[in-house]
Amino acid sequence: MLGALPRLGQRCLDRSPIYCTGEVLRQVQMAKLFDDDKYFVDMKLTTAPEVVVEAFANLTTGFPNKTVPSSELQKFLQTYFEEPGKEFEQWTPPDWHSKPKFLSRVSDSKYRSWAEELHGLWKSLGRKIRDDVRDHPELYSQIYTPHPVVVPGGRFRELYYWDSYWVINGLLLSEMTETARGMILNFMFLVERYGFVPNGGRVYYERRSQPPFLPLMVESFYEVTRDKDFLGQVLPVLEREYSFWMQNRSHVVAINGLTHILNQYNVPVDRPRPESYSDDVELAEGLSTEAQKRLWMELTSGAESGWDFSSRWYIDSTGRNNGTLSDTRTSSVLPADLNAIMCRNERLLASFHRILGNEDKAAEYDKALSARIEAVESLLWDAKKGAWFDFSLVNETRHLSFYPSNLAPLWARCYSKPEMGDQAVQYLRASGGLDYPNGVPTSLSESGQQWDMPNAWPPLQHMIIEGLSGLDSAHAKELAFSLAQRWMQTNWRAYIKYEAMFEKYDVNGDGKPGGGGEYEVQLGFGWTNGIALQLLDQYGDRLSSGGCVLNANILIGLIYPILKSLF
Repeated sequence: MLGALPRLGQRCLDRSPIYCTGEVLRQVQMAKLFDDDKYFVDMKLTTAPEVVVEAFANLTTGFPNKTVPSSELQKFLQTYFEEPGKEFEQWTPPDWHSKPKFLSRVSDSKYRSWAEELHGLWKSLGRKIRDDVRDHPELYSQIYTPHPVVVPGGRFRELYYWDSYWVINGLLLSEMTETARGMILNFMFLVERYGFVPNGGRVYYERRSQPPFLPLMVESFYEVTRDKDFLGQVLPVLEREYSFWMQNRSHVVAINGLTHILNQYNVPVDRPRPESYSDDVELAEGLSTEAQKRLWMELTSGAESGWDFSSRWYIDSTGRNNGTLSDTRTSSVLPADLNAIMCRNERLLASFHRILGNEDKAAEYDKALSARIEAVESLLWDAKKGAWFDFSLVNETRHLSFYPSNLAPLWARCYSKPEMGDQAVQYLRASGGLDYPNGVPTSLSESGQQWDMPNAWPPLQHMIIEGLSGLDSAHAKELAFSLAQRWMQTNWRAYIKYEAMFEKYDVNGDGKPGGGGEYEVQLGFGWTNGIALQLLDQYGDRLSSGGCVLNANILIGLIYPILKSLF
C-alpha cells in the first residue's frame, strides 16, 4: 500500500454543481467572461459550494429567465471565487543541481548551454500542492496528491498523465530521481483512489484517463535505480490500472472466424467538458438532445486519447475517415497507438514479475502479449502498405490516412516478424510525412484542429525516432538521427527567437510554434523539454546547432546505396 487515502470526496463523480455541472458553470462559461473556459473551473471558492449555489440561485431570481448579466456575474465571481494558482505554494525541487552528467555528452557548445537552460526549467515548472487542498477539497477543483509535481506549463497548471512520461525521462537525465519517484507515487495514489489515472489533476478530469504510460514511467525509473523494492511496491497498482483498461476500455471483434480483443478510448460522460464548456455547447447547437449527448461523449473520449482534436477521429455519415469536428467518433476507432502502448505494457508487466521472481504471473502477461500481437496483426496491420492503421468499428475497415500513430507498433515492438519493421520504414519514406523541414506532421489534413497538419508534436517525433533507432537497419538508424537533428533545430530556432519552449511546432515554419484548436499555443513546456534532453543525450556527440537539415527522403536516397553495399 502507498498509505491511507484521506476522504477527499468525488465531486465530479457526484455531479458537482460548481466545477462539473450546474447553473453556475453554465452561465459563467456561456457568458465567456474569460478568453479560456479553463480559467473559471480552476478558480478557488471562498466559501462552501452549497453556499455559493444558494447565493447564485437567489441572484437569478432578480433577472428575466433567471439569466444573470455579465456585469453581475463578474461581481458574483469577485465575491465567491479567487483567481487560479491559490492551490500551490512556492517549491524548488531539492534534488536539482546544476551539472548533471549528461551535459558533458553534448558536443555542440550552443546546444550544451541550451541543455543547461532546459535543465533549469524544471525549477520553474515544479509545483507543490498546499495542505489546504487536502484539508478543504470542497473549495478547489485541484485534486490533492501527496508529492510535488512538474507540470507542462501555461494553462496546464496541474499534472497531466501522458505528458509526465517524457517529463520523468527528462528528470531522470537531470538526476532528479526523488522528484521522479514522487511523481510516480502520485500516479499510484490516483490509481488507488480512482482505479485509473485521470487525464489530469482536476476534478473535472475524474471520469477520463489518457494514454496509459504509467508502466513505462516505472520502467524508466527502474532502469536508472534498479530499485526492486519500489518495483514490488508499485506492481499491484500497475496491474489494477491494466485491469481498468481491459474491463472498461476494450472491445471484442470477431473477424475471419477469430475473436480478438483490442482497446479503445470510450468515456461514458455525455455532457460538455467543463474546461471547454462553451466550445462543446456551440458545436452541438441544432442537434437533437440524444445527438448532443453522443457528440459530447465522443469529444470527451477524444480528450482521453490525448489527440484533442484530430481528423483522425472523424467518421462521416458514409463511414469514411472524413468530415468535421462534429463528426468525431473516437469510441468507434480501435487506435494503433493505444494498442501499441498496451502491447508494451503487457511486455513490461511480464518483465516486472519475472524480475521479482513471479514466473506464473509473468507467463500470464506473456500470453496476453501474444494475443495482443495476433489481434494487432489481424486488425491493424496492412501488409500491402507496410504499416498499422486505426480500425473502424463502423464498417470494420482500416483508416489508411497518414498519422505518425501508424508507426506506434514499430516503437512498441508489437509485431512478430522482423521484416515488418523494414516494411514500416519504407512506408514512412513513401508516406509524405518526411517532406517537411521541421518535423513529422501529425497528419496530412489541414482541418484546423491542433492534432493535424501543420503541427508536429514532441511525443510523436520521439516515438518515431525511438522506433527507428531500435531497428537493426543502418539506414533506419540514420533516418532516426536525421529526424532528431531537424527536430532539435526546430526547437532551438524557436528558443532563440522566443526564449521559450512550446507544446507543439509548425512543420513549415522556421522555428515557429504550432497553432489551431481550442486554445493558444502554450509554452513551458514539460514534454518538449524532456524530449529535447533525451535527444541531446542520445545524439549529443553528433547534433549540430548550425548544421544543414536535409529532407530525410533525400538523405536516405544519398546514403542508402552506400550502406547497402557495406552491409
